Amino acid sequence: MRKMKKARGDRKDAKRLRGQDAMHVFTPYLLPRRTDNEAFVTEDIDLTAINAFLAEKNSSNPAYKYTIFHVVVAALAKTIYQRPKMNRFIQGHRLYERNDILLSFVAKRLFTDDGEEALILLKCDKDSTIDFIHDEICTRVSKTRKEGTVDDTTQIMNMLARLPRFLLRFIVRTLNFLEYHDWLPDFLRYADPYHSTVFVSNLGSIKLNSGYHHLTNWGTTSLFVVIGEKHFAPVYAADGSFQVREVLPLGITLDERIADGYYYAKSIQLFKHYLLNPQLLDLPASEKAEI
Repeated sequence: MRKMKKARGDRKDAKRLRGQDAMHVFTPYLLPRRTDNEAFVTEDIDLTAINAFLAEKNSSNPAYKYTIFHVVVAALAKTIYQRPKMNRFIQGHRLYERNDILLSFVAKRLFTDDGEEALILLKCDKDSTIDFIHDEICTRVSKTRKEGTVDDTTQIMNMLARLPRFLLRFIVRTLNFLEYHDWLPDFLRYADPYHSTVFVSNLGSIKLNSGYHHLTNWGTTSLFVVIGEKHFAPVYAADGSFQVREVLPLGITLDERIADGYYYAKSIQLFKHYLLNPQLLDLPASEKAEI
């Protein structure tokens, strides 16, 4: 994202957006809770092009296969770089644009009922390609599963979970106060997945369909994407004819206060374009697509 000199009123992780019209100034006061401003969209993505793209990527038998998850994350990173309003958030009744693109997700160490989960954050920039994202994700997930390391956020929660309820309530109120004034310690801000651009949940990996997932009032994340289980469904052409193809369901929840509906629609259109033309993900995030 664009690097700008920090000015008075900016956050450590974002630049305050000034000069907003009256409606956007008042909206965070009238509708202060992120969970009260959710817009939800579902999309079914034809997997024909993605399957061919993955077959080519994996033809050299890499140690860690390229997957649909890597494609979706790379498409999100490229879309958000091209559509910077998708990297905005409201905190402390003010509108900010994040300094970096941060994607977060959960990696399960073992696929069992009692398997622990690790929280992973991935930073992307103008040079990020699907190869970079694939390598970063595989490295972090592999390290987490092999070494059994606990991420910083989980370590903090494990420590606080031992405290009595009255202390936990006090700590949470204090943390919300610190967040409001941008006084949250860096070790919390930069380790928390709810301080990312987008939280991605891969329910397809555990054989569940995509669907609505709420945002949270805690943190700064304005976008949540759920990947469902791929399945066969009719895909219609412009003339009304159809073919049964493998499709990928996606559920997208976003904070409608950070941009208008037209901007969201164009952003989702671009996201779909990258998914339907995954070869464009081999190019840096800054490389624009013609649609």
